[in-house]
This record gives sequence, C-alpha cells and structure tokens, in this order.
Amino acid sequence: MTPSPAAAPGLTFASFAGLGPAAGLQAAGWAAEAGYGSFWVAETTGLEAFATLAAVGAAQPGLGLGTGVLATQLRTPGVTAMGAATLQALHPEVDVLLGIGVSSPTVVERWHGAEYGDRPLARMREELTLLRLMLSGEKVDFDGDFHSVRGFRLGVRLGERRPKIVLAALGPQMLRLGGELADGVLLNYVPVSHVPWSVAQVRAGGDATVYAYVHVGVTDPEPHRDLGRKDLFSYIVVDSYADNFVRAGYADEVAEVRERHAARDRDGAVAAVSDRMVDEIDVMGDAAHVASTVRAYVEAGVDVPVIMPLPWGADRMGVIGDTVRAAARN
Repeated sequence: MTPSPAAAPGLTFASFAGLGPAAGLQAAGWAAEAGYGSFWVAETTGLEAFATLAAVGAAQPGLGLGTGVLATQLRTPGVTAMGAATLQALHPEVDVLLGIGVSSPTVVERWHGAEYGDRPLARMREELTLLRLMLSGEKVDFDGDFHSVRGFRLGVRLGERRPKIVLAALGPQMLRLGGELADGVLLNYVPVSHVPWSVAQVRAGGDATVYAYVHVGVTDPEPHRDLGRKDLFSYIVVDSYADNFVRAGYADEVAEVRERHAARDRDGAVAAVSDRMVDEIDVMGDAAHVASTVRAYVEAGVDVPVIMPLPWGADRMGVIGDTVRAAARN
C-alpha cells in the first residue's frame, strides 16, 4: 500500500496535546488548509484517542485520522477493533490509520496498572493477526498465547474502506514484523541518517507504507535546545529507544545519560544529551530549514512524513502554525 512520492504529509497532535482539544482542532484546520492528508493523536494519560479523532473528523472531514499510537496492552483487541471501526463508520470517506505499539513499562504499568509483559514481539505478532481477522467482519475463533476469542464478529457495518493497521516500530525484528503483517510502520525519534536502515528492515518483511514522525519547529534553536535535551532524555531512559539511538550513532550520549541517570543525577543526565543529537532529531530553525528537513526524510525513504511540531517559543500556537505551513512545502 505504498503511496506515491507526492503523498501528503500528516500532522500529529502528540507534541502539543497538553494545550487542549481546541488547540488540536485549530491545528487540524491549518493542516487541512495547507493540504495535509491526515491528523494523528497519541494516547498516554491525556486525551482519549478515538473521541478526539471523531471530533477532528467532524470539524475537518477531509483529513485521514490516525492513532499514533495506542498501547496494545490497555485495550483488548476486540475493543481496539471496535474503536477503529466506529471511527471508520463515522468518517467513511477517509482513511482511519490504526496505529498501535507496545509503549513502555512506565506508561503501561506505572501509569495504568496493566501488565507490560516480557514478549513484545510475540504479543504484537498475535495482536496484528487478531486485529486483521476482527476488522474483516468475519466470525473469529482464535487461540493464542495472549488472547483466546470465541465467536467474535464485528458489529459495525463498514463499506469497502476499512481501518489500516500501522505498527510503531524501532528495532529490526519489529520493523520486519510491521512490513510483514501491518499496512504501515511508524518510525519515531529517528534522525534522517537512520531512515534508510529502518526502511530496509521494513522492506525485508514486506511493502508496508513507512510513516515517520518528523520533529521540527519554526523557532530559534539557541534558547530551546534545553527543551530538546529534556525531550530526548525522557526517551533515552526507555530501553527500546536507547537501543535505537545507539544504532543511529548516539552511543556516547546514551551511555553517559544512562550512567548519570542511574546515579540519580538527573540534571547531569539531561546535560549529557549533545547539541548534535538535539539538532539532528528535534530540528529547529527557519521555515526553509524545516521544509528542507521534511524533504530530506522523504528522500531518505519515508513514504509519509508526519509532522510533530516543536511548540517551543513565546507564542506556542504561532510556532505550531508556522511549522505546519513550512513543513507543507516539501
């Protein structure tokens, strides 16, 4: 299902959902005006994804609607399929992009009290298989290591357009699994230099569309690099992201951040995130720099860039609007 090289970008609400639903609706309007193809919503402890997307779809009926991403442990596959199918039934003329992932122990266990599990790859293989069966509308009987289902049949009537499953992935095995069983794969916190390797892993599994969150902001980098450091620190302490940062060429930063964090030196850990790492992942600059960055991700192999605005500056919504417009110029 790989789109053409001219596929419209997406926009994610993930980086500024804390500003509230009105901010998301306003940004969705800017995205529609600028020719974006989809709007994505993350989910941790804030806005619930399907409800938010239903509202966005009502306000901007031309935008595809994506979850980016749902932690697979927090809903049964049946409830996930029902949510995606309901959204598709409400908005039958656009793509519903059902983004799922294994999230992190912090989100799943500490914040939600669910079990994270110790076999993420096996769990996700089963989840993808079961979701695809459930979204087909056929009767489902399934016995797996994680789920056992008898007589499930989706009770939502859908036309030819059905939700597309997008797997959030970083490591080689998960990327290949996404290529094999999902309609799309979503990359995150990947510098442009690491895109070709990531795409090669997906292609080893199949022809899934490659989406990538592209972190950009039309704002002055000098006063905001510390925000970038804090942002990256919060992911370096997550094992799966740390491993991918090492693969992407940031082994020294990862080692020092994690060493200082283990010693309970949080300030030192944040400071250990280099300017280079910030500038290559959380990219800030003028509109031309943002546009060229998005273009570089596409040229490196990303099928659909999904813009994650960095809302850093005195006028946060102003920065977001400028970023949305600049990123559309790729």
